[in-house]
Parts: sequence; C-alpha cells; structure tokens
Amino acid sequence: MTEYERMVQGLIYDPADAQIMAEQTPFMDKLWAFNQLRPTDTEGKQKYMHEVFASCGEGCYIELPFRANWGGHHLHFGSGVYANANLTLVDDGHIFVGDKVMFGPNVTISTANHPIDPQLRSRGLQYNKDVYIGENAWICAGVIIVPGVHIGKNTVIGAGSVVTRDIPDNVVAVGNPCRVLREVSERDRTYFFREERIDWENL
Repeated sequence: MTEYERMVQGLIYDPADAQIMAEQTPFMDKLWAFNQLRPTDTEGKQKYMHEVFASCGEGCYIELPFRANWGGHHLHFGSGVYANANLTLVDDGHIFVGDKVMFGPNVTISTANHPIDPQLRSRGLQYNKDVYIGENAWICAGVIIVPGVHIGKNTVIGAGSVVTRDIPDNVVAVGNPCRVLREVSERDRTYFFREERIDWENL
C-alpha cells in the first residue's frame, strides 16, 4: 500500500511522501495566487472555489485571506456558504460543509492529527479524520474544530470554542472543550440579543 493510499484511508502515513507532495504542492501555489485577488474580484473567487474545491455549490463567498494545506482541494461546500477572513483548514482529510453554513473570522478546522506515541511522532507521521458541519450551522469567531468531529444542522458554536467531540442538531454549544449550553428555542424567535426583540414585520 502506498503512502497516498494510506492517507485516503485514514491510516497513519508519511505526509512528506514524494507522491503526496507532488500532488499537494500545485494547490499551494494556486492558493497563494488566490490570496492575491482584489476584494472586489468576485469572479476570480468563484472560479477558484469551483476549480479547486472538491465540490462547491452556488452563492458561496470567502473573505480573504484563506489558508488550507491542500488549498481547499479536500473541501466540500454546499450552497450559500459564507466564510469570513482567515478561515484556516488543515484539509489533508475531507471537510464537508452543508448549505448556508456561516464561519466567523479566524476559524480553524483540522482533519490531521499526529500519534501520541513519541517515536511515531518524531518521524513526522500523521493520520486524517474527516469533519462534517451540518446545514445552516453558525461557527463563530475563533472556533477550533479538531479531526473527526460532526456538528449538527442549525447549531451555533460560540466564539472561541474548541470542538473536540460531536455536537448535535439545533443547539447552542460553547467552551473549551465545547459543550451543549442549551437548545435553540422559541425564545430565539422573539429576542435577537438579550432583551432586544426581533422586529419580524420589517424583516
């Protein structure tokens, strides 16, 4: 079994393998060019996302800079995804993002991990576990998501949280490690911030 085959199967492998580097390096160059685009170059952004990402729906937007080990080549965007500045992906494994997901600034999603065993780690070996984010989730500023995590649809991950395990649908979750604080409720249809009411008639 080649190191590339080990990589795609989620096994421990050598990321510095020549075959892997030969495939990865061109995406790094493409990403560098992507980050030089002007903020108004929406056409250039769309072209990059649809050519480089594993999949990308319609109406997606990324605020540059964007960082990714494979340039987003293992990133799957649904439709209407919004990513604020400094979205950072360790996308050696795959990252699946549902429709209408929102990312605040400085979010980090990692699919790659290193063995705890010091002998293996000293050899620079790693393994990858895919990350899944359900539709209409909101990942707030400064969140860190670690390998293998599933986040449910309509869920809000509070700013600065470190998500180390799965989070279900329709909840607000916060903290380090991130835990469910409460369910999304009817109160959220009445108030948008503390005691400030939503003016539904004018929205």
